[in-house]
Amino acid sequence: MKATQRDFANLAPRAAQTMRVFFLCGTDDASVQDAAFRIASLLPDAGERVEFTGAELKRDPVRLGDEARSTSLFGDTRHIWVRCSGDEAHDAVENLLASDVPPCPVIIQATNASDKSRTAKLLEKRLDALVAMFYPPDLAAVTGFVREMADAAGAPMNRELAQRIAAAAGLDTRLAASEITKLALYLDASPERPRPATAEAFEAIGAATEEDGFTTLVNVVLGGELGKLPGELRRLSDLGLNPVGLLLAFERRIAQLGQLAGRLGANSDVSAFIEAEKSARRIFFKDAPDLARQLRVWRGRNLARLSQRVMDMHRSLMTNSQTAELLLAQGLAEIARHAGSRH
Repeated sequence: MKATQRDFANLAPRAAQTMRVFFLCGTDDASVQDAAFRIASLLPDAGERVEFTGAELKRDPVRLGDEARSTSLFGDTRHIWVRCSGDEAHDAVENLLASDVPPCPVIIQATNASDKSRTAKLLEKRLDALVAMFYPPDLAAVTGFVREMADAAGAPMNRELAQRIAAAAGLDTRLAASEITKLALYLDASPERPRPATAEAFEAIGAATEEDGFTTLVNVVLGGELGKLPGELRRLSDLGLNPVGLLLAFERRIAQLGQLAGRLGANSDVSAFIEAEKSARRIFFKDAPDLARQLRVWRGRNLARLSQRVMDMHRSLMTNSQTAELLLAQGLAEIARHAGSRH
């Protein structure tokens, strides 16, 4: 079965009750992860979680089927969670489907895969499987979402403040929701006793979240500003910013650049295009200069290679936590040098 991003929320409860394999894909890691957690929360008897990476299943494609049909040490229920990129899990899923014995629920969080991928094709026509693809939201959509959350929390706000919060959160609705919660607590607001949110209140809660701390470094690296890179890497270390969180910020910017590149098409006038996007409020006005600079470098094959490089770095950090900062610095320097050479 195939679901769109729009109808996933309505389909998810029934799918979690009746289906066994969930292939959740797309270019927006936050939305894909949210969908995976949503399915896991709706499973009738989730039990123990067994996790695999795509790289593990690529090395041993039989392992997924074996684990999905085995019982836990104490005979309890279980579900399997696979985090992969692209079609890494294809052969493992093919082996999983080869048996007539029903598996335990298998949730596949597949970033940088699409509903046209080989794995999706294996599953989309099956009655026991769900394929859903998620795209990054644009500024207007997240701004509307922020206003809805604020109204529900009893902290209504105008569009300008909602847009500011959406941009500060990097269009990540999870971060935006956290900011709304903090605002409501600061204002002592509730649905029964609403108190309008103001820009002054937003500044007072120290809304410069970790994501704000990432923004400058993301722009320095993707813009190829090599002279600023050493200082930004020192700041990363001094502030103790989370390396994995930083890479998620890169992934969100890469997804945004992918959307912009798709709309730009063969048009060579990047400046005029970005101005039009800013006027249409699809991008935040303060981001326009950085997005223009980055879009001149990161399009087509370059953007695809960048996306794969960041995903490789993400996996490397997860498996080499002791040397995470060094690996991150080396990887970011490579990306910045490439961007610098293209200007």
